[in-house]
Amino acid sequence: MTVTVAGSPAPVSPTAGALWRRGRAVLLVAVLVLVAALVPALLAPSEESGRYLDPGDTSLSGSGALSALLTAHGVSVSRADGVAGALAQAGPDTLLLVTEASALTRDEASRIGAAPGDRLVVGQVPYLDVLASGVTARREPARPRSREPGCALREAVRAGSAHMGGTAFTGPPGSTGCYPDDGRPTLVRYATGGRTVTVVGDGAFLTNRRLAEDGNAALAVNLAGARPRLIWLVPPDADDADGMGDDDSGDGGSGGGRGLGDLIPDGVGWAVVQLVAAVGVVALWRGRRLGPVVAERLPVVVRAAETVEGRGRLYRARRARDRAALALRAAAADRLTAPLGLPRTATFDEIAAAVAVRTGEDPERVRSALYGPPPADDAALVALAGHLDTLERQVRES
Repeated sequence: MTVTVAGSPAPVSPTAGALWRRGRAVLLVAVLVLVAALVPALLAPSEESGRYLDPGDTSLSGSGALSALLTAHGVSVSRADGVAGALAQAGPDTLLLVTEASALTRDEASRIGAAPGDRLVVGQVPYLDVLASGVTARREPARPRSREPGCALREAVRAGSAHMGGTAFTGPPGSTGCYPDDGRPTLVRYATGGRTVTVVGDGAFLTNRRLAEDGNAALAVNLAGARPRLIWLVPPDADDADGMGDDDSGDGGSGGGRGLGDLIPDGVGWAVVQLVAAVGVVALWRGRRLGPVVAERLPVVVRAAETVEGRGRLYRARRARDRAALALRAAAADRLTAPLGLPRTATFDEIAAAVAVRTGEDPERVRSALYGPPPADDAALVALAGHLDTLERQVRES
C-alpha cells in the first residue's frame, strides 16, 4: 500500500497497523470499563434529594449512618413521624430528638415540652422558648465550621472538635455552653424538672455527609445515645403505606415493609451487569496470552510471631531501647486515636490529654508514658510496655 506525498509515492510503515491490531482490544476494554462507571452515576438518583436528618435515609443529607451507629452501640432508635407517636413512646429512660426538619406547631411544641424524659433539640427549631425554656437564640448566625469544645461537658470533651455553628445561644443560669462563636455557645445543656435538655445550633454534624469528619460521630453518639432508647421525631411523609409511619420497632427507621433491596439504587443492577461483562472480556483477553497459572512453592514460610521475636532480639542485641520504646509508643498512640474519637492528625498533647481525661490518670504521667524519654534499662522498657497496655485497656473499657 502506498500514499502520494507531494507527487511522489512513499511506502507506509506497517508499524501503525500492527499497533492498532494489538491495541484495539485494550481500547475496547477501556471503553467498556468507562461506560460501566459512568452509566450508573448518570442513572442514579441525586443524593441531595433525601430527607434531611431522617434516620431512615441513606443520602448525604439523611442520618441513616448515625442510626446504624447508635444501634451498634446498643441504643434502641425509634423513628416517629408524628408528635402523637413520639409522645406515646416517651418515658423517663428515653431521649426525644427534635430537629429543624420536624415541622412543629406551637401546640405540638408545648406537648413535647411537657413530655417525660430528656430532650435533644437540633438546628433552627421553632418555638425554642417552649422546647427549651430559658434558652435564647442569637439573631446573628454562626458560621458552621470545625470548632473546639471550649467547655467541660464530658460528651464534648471526649469528642473533641466538631462541625458546629448555625445558631448561637444564651443559656439559662447553671447551664453549660460549648463550641462557642464570639463567646456565645452553639451547644447548651441544662437540667430542669429532673430532665436534661440539650440545644444544638446546627444539625449538619448528624448527617451522612459530615458524620465522618472531625469528632462529629463521637459527639453525635454521645449526645443522641445518652439514654437506652432514642425517639427520633421526623415530619410525616407520603410513604406511610410503605411502613414508614410511626415506628417503635427500634430498628433505626428501616420500616417494616422495606428490605435490603429497597435501599439499593436502581442503577446498581446495570452497573453490576456491565462490570461482569467487562471482567469477562478482560479475563478472556489476558487468559489466551498468559497461558495456565504456574504454581510456585515459596522457599520458606516465616511466621509472624517469629518475625516479631527476631526483631525484638535485634533491638536487644543492639541495646536499642530508644527505638523499641519509640515503636511501642507510636503503635499505642495510633491505636488510641480511634477509641478516643480523635482524628489521625491529632497532636501528642491532644492524645495525652484525652487519655488522661478518659482514664483519670495524672496527665503528666500519661504524657511521660506516651512521649517521655527512652527507658534506662530493659526493666524500664518492660514496665513501659505494661503501662501502655494498661492505658489502652482502660480507654477501651471506659
